Formats: sequence, structure tokens, C-alpha cells
Amino acid sequence: MKLLTRSEAQVGPDLDAWLAVGGGAALRRALAAPDEVLPEVRASGLRGMGGAGFSTYEKWAAVAAAEGADKWVLCNGNEDEPGTFKDRFLLSRTPHQVIEGALVAARAVGARHVVLYVNPRETETLVVLAAAIAAWRAYAPFAELGEALGGAVRLDLVESTGLYVGGEETAAIASVEGRFPFPRPKPPWPAARGVHGAPTLVNNVETLAHACHVVARGAERYRELGRTAPGTKLYSLSGDVLRPGLHELPMGTTLRELIFEHGGGMLAGRAFKAVFTGGPSNTLLTAEDLDVPLDFDSVRARGARLGTGAMIVVSEGTSIVRKTAEYVTFFAESSCGQCPPCKVGTYQVARTLERIARGEGRPGDLASLESAARMLPGSGRCGLVDGAATVLRSSLERFRDEYEAAAGPSMSPRGVRLPVLG
Repeated sequence: MKLLTRSEAQVGPDLDAWLAVGGGAALRRALAAPDEVLPEVRASGLRGMGGAGFSTYEKWAAVAAAEGADKWVLCNGNEDEPGTFKDRFLLSRTPHQVIEGALVAARAVGARHVVLYVNPRETETLVVLAAAIAAWRAYAPFAELGEALGGAVRLDLVESTGLYVGGEETAAIASVEGRFPFPRPKPPWPAARGVHGAPTLVNNVETLAHACHVVARGAERYRELGRTAPGTKLYSLSGDVLRPGLHELPMGTTLRELIFEHGGGMLAGRAFKAVFTGGPSNTLLTAEDLDVPLDFDSVRARGARLGTGAMIVVSEGTSIVRKTAEYVTFFAESSCGQCPPCKVGTYQVARTLERIARGEGRPGDLASLESAARMLPGSGRCGLVDGAATVLRSSLERFRDEYEAAAGPSMSPRGVRLPVLG
């Protein structure tokens, strides 16, 4: 069943058309029975769709319990990672379910500031959102929301800097405040100290769209949509498949089904080799993983991560070393430069990978990459360096033969291979 991508809900900025297909029900329920919202979200099992898969209820509950009357909801739509395009679809084609989800969240946590934070390169999306926001501001229940929260609610559209690092939650907060999007250490977490020091709920676009339907339809109906986990998931499918694009499928749909049924299979004459899960900041799955259910826990049990649901498929004949080099180079170029291990580490790893990919590998290169994969995680203020280390480590584990063929076996004194990611 389609939930977020229903054709009848793709109404662009037309709020009346959204209301005509059942929109508005979630906000009406949040206004009539605010005490039911958090328990419903908890019962739904909804998890964050921005990559980490953290419990949505726990995030909302933390902000709701935080002291302070000047709370914020920040809808993170920066989306700038290669292979990920689900959020721009929701914001441009079905913006009202996202906005309504954000308003429901505002009622649940007691926030009077709601911000849609969007990549400036999505120019058409920005036009659609501006019109959609204007329509909500004129909608009577929007004024009722302000009355329920004890003051007028501000619903604003803020353009990000367009930098990849600007999608990290503390960097997004800094950007909304008008500062450069430098990530900061955590704790304090945004739930305690966010925009202008106020408790802030930061949720991904897809998460808030799901929340709208959870509250409107109820947790039980939402859970029934999934197979091995509640609800549906948007998968951004790209690479060497016949039908790349956005696919909304039940949580627990297998990788095989996604690629060979919904994606139409591999390009003519090509055999499946691997898939980068969750975009380039995550892990690799191979042919032996084709029957894994695509939900957060099942994928993690295979030593990988679902991430945002971006699936970049590569075929036999494609160099994993070269693809990994491309992705680590992306992270090196995206580093804000605030943390030397990130800026220098990703740059050096990218150079080494590029040299190996050119066929100029040296005997010590593999040991150097192994060391970087161990040392880089956790060395920066945000997850950028962790993403680079994750894809490096996963590629080393899954395709070590390719590395050894290009650079020679590891010269590490310990001679110990990296364990599979857990």
C-alpha cells in the first residue's frame, strides 16, 4: 500500500486538494486530543528516516519534557548526499503531509516555532513550499494550534547553505540561527539546547510525513503496513538497474524484490555485484544478502546499515575501490574543516584510494587504510568522518580481494582483518 507517495496526495501547494483526500485529520486529532499523540507515536514504532533509525517517540518525548516555553521543530530537508532523493519528492509533490506532520509534532512537544530547512539548490521545491506554507497560515486550525500552545505559531521556510555538512542536526541549528553550519559536540543534545538555546526537535522530512499518517490513521493500521517492521519506507534506487527511481515499499521488503521486481532488474548484460546501502556514507551488501529484509534491525544484523534507504546498485565489472574512492572524495570535499582528523584523514584516505584505483597501489596502502578505518570514527564533531570510515571499512571487509589485487596484502604487523560491522 502506498502511504507517502499516493498519486491522489501529489497535489503540490494546493491545500484544498490535500484536505479533499483526507488531509488535516492528524492536526484535528492533535488539537482535539493532544494527550493521545505521543502514545500513538510510541505504539507505532516509528523510527527516524534520516539515517540513524532512532525512536521518533523518544525524540519527541525528550523535547516535550524539556523545560522552556520557546521550543522549536526543525524539519531537516537539506538532503545533499549522492543517491538520496526521497525528501525532495515529498517536499515538492506532497508537501502538506510533511507540514502537517511538523505541526502535529509542534502540538505534541509544545513548540511555537516550526522551520522547514531546505537545500537552496531545490529551487522548484522552494517555490512549492512557499505557497504551501502561505496556505497553512491562512487555515483556521493553524490559528487554533497557536491558541492551544499559548501564542501564535511561526511557520517558516529557511534555506540551508547547500553544504552537505549543513544536514547534520547541530549544523542545521547553527544555520537556522544565521551562523555558518559548524557542527558542535553533543551533548548537549538539541532536545535540551537547540535553536537559540531552546529545546528543539530535529526530524527528517520523511519522518514527519510518516508521523502525519500515524496520528491520522492510528498506530495499529500503520504497523500493519510493514512486514518485519512497522510501516513503509521510501527507497531511492539508483545505479545499474533498469528502473531507477523512488519506491515506497513495506518495511521488510527484501533487497532482491527491490532490485529485481520493483527496479526491473539489472541493466542488460550485467550481473549484480553489490549495493551501497543508505547512500555512500553507509555499507555494502552483496549477492549473499539479496534476501535480507530491508528494515533497520535486519540490515544491521547483516553487519550493514539501512541509512536513509538510498540504494546505489553496482554490477560486476565495476571497481569497488574506485566507487569507494569517489565517495570518500565527496566526504573530503564536504568537510567543513573544523576537525583536523576529518579534514586531513578523509583527504589522505581519498588520495590513497584514488592511487589504488589507478593501479598504482603500494604494499603499505592496505595497512594504511585499515588503520584509518579504525582510527577515524568518532574523531569529528559530526558523522561526516564516520560516514567516510564506514564505507571504507565495509568495502575492505566485503571486497578485500579487490584491494589486495590492486595494492598487495596488508603489511600490518598484526595482520588482522577488520571485523564485520556490527
